[in-house]
Amino acid sequence: MSAVVEDIAAPSAKLVIADVSKTFATSRGPVHALDHVSLQVAEGEFVCLLGPSGCGKSTLLNLVAGLELPDEGTVSADGRTIRGPGRERMVMFQESALFPWLDVFGNVMFALKLKSGLTDAERKDIARYYLRLVGLEKFTHAAIHELSGGMKQRVALARALAPNPRVLLMDEPFAALDAMTREQLYGDLQQIWAQRHVTILFVTHNVREAVCLGDRVVLFSPHPGRIRGEFTIQLPRPRDINSVEVAAHATQITHALKGHLENGAGI
Repeated sequence: MSAVVEDIAAPSAKLVIADVSKTFATSRGPVHALDHVSLQVAEGEFVCLLGPSGCGKSTLLNLVAGLELPDEGTVSADGRTIRGPGRERMVMFQESALFPWLDVFGNVMFALKLKSGLTDAERKDIARYYLRLVGLEKFTHAAIHELSGGMKQRVALARALAPNPRVLLMDEPFAALDAMTREQLYGDLQQIWAQRHVTILFVTHNVREAVCLGDRVVLFSPHPGRIRGEFTIQLPRPRDINSVEVAAHATQITHALKGHLENGAGI
């Protein structure tokens, strides 16, 4: 690792979501997305938000990102209320959202323009480091249209990590990829998290994915979105999504999820 990257190592992070509710106005009437949700995420923790579509997972992620504000309750990072987007909280979406007019290196460098106090040479050093970290050092000057879906998500991950955020917010980033590519990225993400120990809040509706990646899986039920349970995953890393241990935990969580829905919880 370069000395520059070590010098800008991210401070500790902690998220506190306190009694948060959020309602959206739609043409069909109000949609109660979140109902009095409370959650704490420790510094360096990898937490997966799991549940069916419409349970408020992405809404909660947007509140932490500062892209939306809660109607009730508060969301804070490091003891400060979140009132808008910030460099300390970077978002990675399901689509890579890369700039097609920039090459791979340019996309990562764009994120570093938001990082003050660095020279251009230092920014280039950091960009190269994160491209190596995601295994794309040989594609530095490739055009975006030349990349596979998995490679685009690697660039998006490098771009999100380059400013060294305190919190990485990931909204189903692997959902559109084929199974083999997803499995490779599960391993890569676990390795990167082990090296950088950034706090990660990861949205998914894939139970095995949540178990494979998370320290903790937070279960949501819909209409309105509420937290219905939490599961601590104490399996050693790196984890294989096809392992018997991951499958056993996933089965337990799936039964809990089905039980909430069959009993009419939140419906």
